[in-house]
Amino acid sequence: MQKEYFKNIDETLISETLPNGLKINIIQKSQFSKSFAMFATNYGGADRRFKLAGKWIDTPAGVAHYLEHKMFDMPEGNALNVLSSRGASPNAFTSSGITAYHFESTSMFDENLRTLLGFVSTPYFTAESVQKEQGIIGQEIRMVEDTPGYVLYYNLLKCLYSLNPVRDTVAGTVESIAEITHETLYHCHKVFYNPSNMTLAVVGNVDPDKVIEAARELLPSEPGEVPERDYGEKETAFPHQNSLSTQMEVSAPQFLFGSKLIPESKGEARLRQMLTGEIALRLLFGSSSPFYTRLYSSGLLNSSFEYELDYTAGTAMIVAGGESRNVDDVMTELNAEIAKIATGGLDKTLFENARKSYFGSQLRIFGSFSALSQTLADGAFADYRPLDAFEEINRIGLADVQSFIAQNISPEKLALSVVSPVER
Repeated sequence: MQKEYFKNIDETLISETLPNGLKINIIQKSQFSKSFAMFATNYGGADRRFKLAGKWIDTPAGVAHYLEHKMFDMPEGNALNVLSSRGASPNAFTSSGITAYHFESTSMFDENLRTLLGFVSTPYFTAESVQKEQGIIGQEIRMVEDTPGYVLYYNLLKCLYSLNPVRDTVAGTVESIAEITHETLYHCHKVFYNPSNMTLAVVGNVDPDKVIEAARELLPSEPGEVPERDYGEKETAFPHQNSLSTQMEVSAPQFLFGSKLIPESKGEARLRQMLTGEIALRLLFGSSSPFYTRLYSSGLLNSSFEYELDYTAGTAMIVAGGESRNVDDVMTELNAEIAKIATGGLDKTLFENARKSYFGSQLRIFGSFSALSQTLADGAFADYRPLDAFEEINRIGLADVQSFIAQNISPEKLALSVVSPVER
């Protein structure tokens, strides 16, 4: 077990990599009564084609999400009910890149952790239960297909990517999940839910020795083969298509624009690229940025406007948007702002303010055990330590941010997705 104290933020990171390959990261918060644990696998909706033992294997869309639904089944009952009966708040999620199971509790943490490790590492389902789940997930798919935010987001991904499976929905389609059998789920669990492909993040009032002991005792002792993933042919730096627009029952036009960037694969380079991008987006689109304040004052943007830099399944993308009475005017203003930066550069004072503001936002993550645990899990999968961010932020300069914007946010790299009100 390794301990490292980060003086600049007064936090200690406790870490351990078990012989089976599992990466464990713990931040102890003895002054709090609550604790949070996240057990995650580096496996998501985009991981549909992979190589194992030298052989390429194709699986239907939606397996990772389907598996998440079924993993709570145990011989003695449902894990959600077991955890809830002890006062814990359990849940799970599947993205394009990871699947994570987690709980928060103020008591019986050790017992709850053992339950979490046990049900996630031990699949239990039958042909009948898997078939029954098809109806439940199928209904879920049909419901979200009618949601404007869902359509808006996936239309943007279809604009940005021509082949990468991130452009397809995590849950799959009604047709694709009909191909999933209990054998499919057992196989994918064996491949991706091996400790070498997983991480455990724990934050709160816990005993680190007991956390590590539980993982050693309950999980397989030997490492498994981590599969090679195939996300299709290499994408270009430019969008597959410039825009997609559709009409739905919305009160005002909604929009998302975005661009893709070539992600640094792992380690310190990934962390630095991510931090540079986050500062750049805050400088461009934050609530104090000239772009946002100008468009907010004119009524072109409102408080629904948000932005993010997302890394998932071998991709990285910038996504921003919200609601506007005139999306074309928003994009005209955005292109003008980009052109202004390209010719005149960035304001040094605005840059420093954005960097300090981002530093503060990262510090506030330590107040959210769930957000902090997910940050630790993301770092484990990409081989960087999130707590190193606070030193790295101070090393990022004005030129770094300006270069990031020039390389990744330009009119020819932007794609646009719009959902407009139905014309009567």
